[in-house]
Amino acid sequence: MVNQTKGLHHQHIRKRIHSKHEEYPHPDKFKRFYDNFIYVVVIIAPVTNLPQLLRVWIEKDASGVSSLSWFLFSGVSVTWLLYGFLHKDKHILLMNAALMIIQVMIAVGAIVYG
Repeated sequence: MVNQTKGLHHQHIRKRIHSKHEEYPHPDKFKRFYDNFIYVVVIIAPVTNLPQLLRVWIEKDASGVSSLSWFLFSGVSVTWLLYGFLHKDKHILLMNAALMIIQVMIAVGAIVYG
């Protein structure tokens, strides 16, 4: 009797190789470092927008702030958010969800206080 599962296992391995899936955690030290470093980027990217948000909403000063630009930035974040959702990439989802919220708040503040 021929072992039927061996053929299916071989097909599964070939499919993974063809799809070019990498191991996780990756054996390469730099890629493992970068896999962890991306969490820092996920936090830093939205934080960089906070000074503008605080200036608009706490100081009520929107001089020089373009609401159109900030709405467009948030539109880009929505596009990336959808991309992250489709690819189930939590890094992209988290960062762009936070960015979108902050950017919309800045744009609305620019309209209210501008």
